[in-house]
Amino acid sequence: DELAAALPMPLDYDNDVNLVAVAEQKLGAAEEHEDFVLLWNEEGIGAALVIGGRLHRGRTGGAGEVGFLPVPGAPLERRPARTNSGGFQELAGANAVLRLARELGLEYDRDARMKDAAAELLARAALAASGSGSDAAGPEAGTPDADSGAYGELLRRTATGVAVGLASLVAMLDPQLIVLSGGVHTAGGEPLRALVRAELTELAVPRPQLVLGTVTEHPVLNGALQSALATARDEVFDTAR
Repeated sequence: DELAAALPMPLDYDNDVNLVAVAEQKLGAAEEHEDFVLLWNEEGIGAALVIGGRLHRGRTGGAGEVGFLPVPGAPLERRPARTNSGGFQELAGANAVLRLARELGLEYDRDARMKDAAAELLARAALAASGSGSDAAGPEAGTPDADSGAYGELLRRTATGVAVGLASLVAMLDPQLIVLSGGVHTAGGEPLRALVRAELTELAVPRPQLVLGTVTEHPVLNGALQSALATARDEVFDTAR
């Protein structure tokens, strides 16, 4: 409020994941979609919910904080606001990728930022899986072979974790589209997307389209720019004043 009062123009703000959803809706994979979920995975895992063409923020602005969602396969986190973590984060976030890598004996840069190390591991896994697709491995052509070594196991278990959390969102929202975004998901690429899709088909009744985000360069900034342009257009062309 103090910053808004000090500036000579209107000020608005939003969280990073919501802005990425704006970018995808205006410029990327969610164009022409009125109902979609964007699942973001970097340092933390979160979602943006677009319903009827509009972002749903909830009463307190916390809609989409799905990292706190209790999910099967993860310890039950009590008082998640204090621990700043939750079941879905522990099952499918960047920290979960690194934990799986350690279990599987895969090396990574322990000094790198968590999201960067997780992305590097999944990029290696996607590369290892890219030549092992087969129609028999899953319901979609190109689904990686789950037996393609430690990297294949990393990819498969990561995809399962993502799908478990998404199954709850799909059951509640029945979206037209799910967009996987953020550096961790992007690094896994098409092999990860195909495995998540195969797992989600087994776990949920609705079957929304599942795609990778296409606004990968500065998605938060692009979303902020699109929001600002929309506000400016409303101000300039408001004929009610």
